[in-house]
Amino acid sequence: MSQFIRRDFLKTSLAAGLFAAMGGNSRALRAANEEINLAIVGLGGRGGEHANMFRSVPGVKIVGLVDPDESRQMAFQAKFPGSRVYSDLRNMLDDSSIDVVSIATCNHWHCLAAIWAMQAGKDVYVEKPLSHSQWEGRQVVAAARKYNRIVQHGTQQRSSLFQAEIRKFLHEEQGLGEIQFVQVCRYGIRQTIGKRETPLPIPAGVDYNLWLGPAEDRPLFREKFHYDWHWDWNTGSGEMGNWGVHVLDDVRNTVFRDEITLPTRILAGGGRLAWNDAGETPNVHFAYFDTGKIPTFIGLSNLPAQPNSKSSLNYRGVSTGYLVQCEGGHYAGRRGGGEAYDTAGKVIRSFKGDAGSSHGANFIQAVRARDNALLKSPIDVGHDSTGWCNLANIGFRAGGAYSVDQSRELNGHEAAWQVLLDQMKTHIEAHGYQMNDAAVRLSPLLQHDPATERFVGPHAELANPFLKRTYREPFVVPEIA
Repeated sequence: MSQFIRRDFLKTSLAAGLFAAMGGNSRALRAANEEINLAIVGLGGRGGEHANMFRSVPGVKIVGLVDPDESRQMAFQAKFPGSRVYSDLRNMLDDSSIDVVSIATCNHWHCLAAIWAMQAGKDVYVEKPLSHSQWEGRQVVAAARKYNRIVQHGTQQRSSLFQAEIRKFLHEEQGLGEIQFVQVCRYGIRQTIGKRETPLPIPAGVDYNLWLGPAEDRPLFREKFHYDWHWDWNTGSGEMGNWGVHVLDDVRNTVFRDEITLPTRILAGGGRLAWNDAGETPNVHFAYFDTGKIPTFIGLSNLPAQPNSKSSLNYRGVSTGYLVQCEGGHYAGRRGGGEAYDTAGKVIRSFKGDAGSSHGANFIQAVRARDNALLKSPIDVGHDSTGWCNLANIGFRAGGAYSVDQSRELNGHEAAWQVLLDQMKTHIEAHGYQMNDAAVRLSPLLQHDPATERFVGPHAELANPFLKRTYREPFVVPEIA
């Protein structure tokens, strides 16, 4: 990307202002039948889903395919003959005929790829979780405003119409009365990623420098190169960022109606248990979020409920989803539907929908109209939903030895929290651990300021270093003023 990478590209306020005013390479308003050229960055499984999503939107043509793995390039080009393939994202961004960039890379690349694309005049669809660290997500939000781009976050369930019905039922209709607390769950079984004694050889045809991008260059000791980057802090965000972002975004949408951007206090714990593998992120994770309104808890586990079982945990029947406890019953929600129960446990109303199949079409609609207000998952909303996950991960990473006294510092919300802790205790004991084992961590009660997106007060020095990573040159996420 010889032209784009110039050190003086858009660095002066005058150049940036002119670029934003002109709307980059996009016309001010696109005709409904005007073809939009799209490039997909990241050609793994999620990239394939992006391709299927956008190829079904009328007027969208997939013309660019970007991945540092040559085998993936060839596999995708066979499905999209005539498309151009690139190993280096920057070379694709030099092509002024490409209007839209859809980002399905590893998590550590999301923000830099999005900012570079916006600086090159492209509109952006970026996969969840938006960011690998909280600071860089804020730079994406700032870039979208500065460069006047249309940017959609990949929490696609926001395009499912039934979520608006749930909001109306819970709030306008007060269908179950006052909300008391929310329990969020992601209980889904995964397997160990193994541990090698010698570093994993990088597969032939992979440009590892480009694959790493902003991440540290260090040896890998897992068994597989692709996908299992999720469980390495250098490149992934664990199950909290992988699935937790979906269910927490649901709660922010339906329960909080996006009125709460980020929590003010966080208490988080867990561990990577049973597997003894090369993974770093917790496979058992639990957290409390103080919203100033409705206490919210999340429990995640990738272990079976019992060793050698095929069944995962659940919380009152919810495995992946959330339970809203109200004075007149509860709502159990999940992707694609949910049920409202009265206090006797009888279903009084059901909600059904899809998982957000129109999300890509919604993005293209906004691109054509040059109107971010049309987006179902605008980038600032995606930043905040991702932020809950980032903060929960920071709580785990900043934690120390588990302390019963420390776990009870919630000032009035202990009852529902204790139910989750008791479930976690029973769960890990089934796998041969105790809560006070060295493998189990718990943070202090961390105070967080949503306005500055920094930790404050006691223990802030433990948590703030995780808000921003150190970037590897030249793949540095810029600060957007």
